[in-house]
Amino acid sequence: MNYDQARYGDDDRYEPLLSEKDTTTVDVGESSPLPDDLTRDSLELPGLSEPELARHYTRLSQMNWSVESGPYPLGSCTMKYNPSFTEDVAADPNGAVHPDRSDGTVQGTLEVLYGLQDSLARIGGMDAVTLQPPAGAAGEFTGILVAKAYHESRDDDRSEVIIPASAHGTNFASAAMAGYDVVELPSGDDGRVDLEALEAAVSEETAALMLTNPNTVGVFERDIVEIAEIVHDAGGLLYYDGANLNALLGRVRPGDMGFDVMHYNVHKTFATPHGGGGPGAGPVGVTEELAEFLPSPRVREREGHYELYDPERSIGKVHGYQGNWLVLVKAYAYIARLGDSGLEDASAKAVLNANYLASQIDYDIPYGPFHHEFAATAGDRDAADVAKRMLDYGVHPPTTKWPELVPEAMLTEPTEAESLDSLDDLAAAFDAAMADSDAELEPAPSKTTAGRIDQARAARNPRLSWRALGEEE
Repeated sequence: MNYDQARYGDDDRYEPLLSEKDTTTVDVGESSPLPDDLTRDSLELPGLSEPELARHYTRLSQMNWSVESGPYPLGSCTMKYNPSFTEDVAADPNGAVHPDRSDGTVQGTLEVLYGLQDSLARIGGMDAVTLQPPAGAAGEFTGILVAKAYHESRDDDRSEVIIPASAHGTNFASAAMAGYDVVELPSGDDGRVDLEALEAAVSEETAALMLTNPNTVGVFERDIVEIAEIVHDAGGLLYYDGANLNALLGRVRPGDMGFDVMHYNVHKTFATPHGGGGPGAGPVGVTEELAEFLPSPRVREREGHYELYDPERSIGKVHGYQGNWLVLVKAYAYIARLGDSGLEDASAKAVLNANYLASQIDYDIPYGPFHHEFAATAGDRDAADVAKRMLDYGVHPPTTKWPELVPEAMLTEPTEAESLDSLDDLAAAFDAAMADSDAELEPAPSKTTAGRIDQARAARNPRLSWRALGEEE
């Protein structure tokens, strides 16, 4: 009796994973010796006691800031505290399944994926969802490719994507990578979409308008119904950047606002790690008329069983197998644990925390009322200098210098996870840094492990190995 028979009996709905006749012997031949410069005859290891070793690694961990250390209020790309129970769920041995196993042997896995598809669809007001994209930006690019495939299926050759000036930088990149010309849309005096400018920008060349709502300065696009009508009347699609969905959970859905396609930033909204371009997840939801173009495979239920299938006019695969399974499990666990009322409470606290923090700092903050984030201005001070000084007060600073429509911007998002005491500490650091003199700001930070670095040089010439302070390169 093989594994599958032991687990599933003689039920012929389940295919055997591996029969005896499937085994193969492979001749790998003789291996070549390693080059001399990659080998050694002996290795000397330090003789360390357990306390010495524990203290060494603890000290290294304390040299870095993390969300376990305190708030990480980077506006737009915020790191929020993710509950550790999702790690336990992802570490469950039952979830360690090979992604190439047959559908019949992974019914539990497929049921979880199907449940997440359904939950995200209901949360976003979408009709269908793919879980394949491996990060938010990858999901964004996938969504634009789906929109492009839709237009091409109608023999409608469109060349432009409209993007507000305050949009995420990845919006511009995704549109350009998909082969579109980018039409930048100026913001109105209230930080929202200028309807007259939008009407002037749309044409028969408009493939889509990419929009974040609430937008990057934290305000809700109140004219969203009119915006959708303008885009749809021109034959274009409305794309929702899901970066700020955490402000809307349980209150309004992108699909109900008129959006046709969206990506979900599960790393912020649903407590998974950031993708960093690959090891994350960026599901994409669409309306019914776009569902046939989604990446393959998707999961569906048929007669009480789950199976993978390829949408009829799929754009193809955008990642291996069904996406990053263990990241997706974390998102589903978070959604299931909170439920409808918990998700609604999370959005309420995200909005409350942003507005409370904004009310407690002595900065000029244009626009409002705010939702998940706000863009304060450092005024005649250099926002980067103020941010560096905040490090000396024991907190992580916000995003600086962006969005550009706010001069010397300090884009701040505390998320729903921070307590009142945590927000008060953050507010005190904001005000203390702003009150310091230029002489105190310019050399900051002075109390961190590393002093001020040349950020441009660090990005272009990263040091990929660790050395002790003072050790020669």
